[in-house]
Amino acid sequence: MKDFGQSLLSLWKQLGLNQRVSLVVAALGVLGGLAALVVWSRQPDYQLLYGRLGEKDAAAIISQLQAQGIPHKVSNGGSTVYVPADQVYKLRMDLAAKGVPNGDGVGFEIFDKGQFGLSDFVQRTNYIRALQGELGRTIGQLDGVRSARVMIVQPENRLLLTDQGVKPTASVFIELSSSRIDTEAVNAIRNLVANAVQGLVPDQVAVVDHKGRVLSDELKQDPMLGSATSQMRYKQQVEEYLAKKVETMLLPVVGVGQVVVRVAAEIDTESTTLTQEKFDPDGQVIRTQTVSEDVSNSTESRGGGVAGISANVPDSANAPTGQARPMSTTESNKKNQTTSYEINRTLTNTTRTPGSIRGVSAAVFVAQRMAPLPADAAPDAKPTPQPRTPAEIQALRQIVINALGLKPSAGQSLDTLVTLQEIPFQTDSIVEQVASIQTETRVQSWLEAGARYFAVGAALIVFLVFWRMLSKQKPEPVPVELLTAAPVNNNNNGLSLNGGSLTPELLNELIKQKPVNVSNALREWVNVKKS
Repeated sequence: MKDFGQSLLSLWKQLGLNQRVSLVVAALGVLGGLAALVVWSRQPDYQLLYGRLGEKDAAAIISQLQAQGIPHKVSNGGSTVYVPADQVYKLRMDLAAKGVPNGDGVGFEIFDKGQFGLSDFVQRTNYIRALQGELGRTIGQLDGVRSARVMIVQPENRLLLTDQGVKPTASVFIELSSSRIDTEAVNAIRNLVANAVQGLVPDQVAVVDHKGRVLSDELKQDPMLGSATSQMRYKQQVEEYLAKKVETMLLPVVGVGQVVVRVAAEIDTESTTLTQEKFDPDGQVIRTQTVSEDVSNSTESRGGGVAGISANVPDSANAPTGQARPMSTTESNKKNQTTSYEINRTLTNTTRTPGSIRGVSAAVFVAQRMAPLPADAAPDAKPTPQPRTPAEIQALRQIVINALGLKPSAGQSLDTLVTLQEIPFQTDSIVEQVASIQTETRVQSWLEAGARYFAVGAALIVFLVFWRMLSKQKPEPVPVELLTAAPVNNNNNGLSLNGGSLTPELLNELIKQKPVNVSNALREWVNVKKS
């Protein structure tokens, strides 16, 4: 170790001023890089604790972290807080136990603490506040929504209601994380709020974004839009199901990525109720039959004799004795029959709900089939297309027809409902896009890895440069004439050199100071003497 130190000291003495300055600068650079590497490696790995925080929640969280002495970082204007990775979950549980963060509003935790002596108005106000806070938190979890605030207006609870037409209303203010939000999401927000408040209907919920646009205005103008949205969604589901059904049948035949199927379905969206009543006169039967018969008999006697009063008076004393009177008998017979017939009657009630499929048509693109390459083909050879025969095209079309369950109708051919064409697919652009995406991903991973080991690499580069500079430094040779022997001088008992003398003490001193230089000079001197 002592010899190594002496060699370094001798090497330092042999260097010039510029070389010493370069060596010092290189050494400082290496030490600075190593120090930066050590500092960077000792820094904690920060991870996200909470994001999209409000000002109050962010202030409460930062105050809690500062009180506990936990290092943290704040970004995105104070809405995002980062802490060391090994403390993320513990801090979340600790902050949640303390009720931090509270969110954009107060939820039902407002009722966790018992409060006595509050009026009914305050209780109802707290309930509305809690409901608004819970709805705001729920809406804030939707995709595309950064934060939300809900305002609910309910009619006053009076004993005697003077206006029965007053209904609750609600307004929702949302801050979007993107420029637009889907209509289905807006309709979902309206229904979510309407179903959470008693007596509230979706048309009474207004949704406004942070740019001042009324997102629910179009939904209110067309009250059937919600139904139309459901119809369009059902139509899309039917078409996707049928297209997937056809595609899964063609994939084993033509290959993955070699077929494109699109199906158009005509959906019956009308709801009808049909009542039909039919009578069958040939199917009549006797229902009731009534028969009544009335028979009556009557007898009448007639008198005769001399005209006059005495003759017309019955039992008169003047009537002639022994004379018979004429008799008249009347008989009547009456018969009534009533028959009721029942005619066969059929009553049919038919109700058709929307959703039935009226018609289906399909368009299918099949990629051209490629001929296999021969065994002795060149590495850069490309396969040539091999078109399918009309019989094969018709067979594929028949597969599609059978998969869709199409049946021929009067005056319509199935070939017109299913269009199947064989065309070349442009896959070069897709391959290039995939390659570019893979290249970007690879470059990004390389950059991330390089950012991690940049300090180590820089330190190694500086060390290699320093080592190369040292390896190029050669000792300054001593001139050969320095060791040229001169005649012996009895006065100094030494060797003269260029008019001077070289004593053993001086030679030993030269060897101690610059051994490498002296050895090189001696080696050159010996070589000169031999030559």
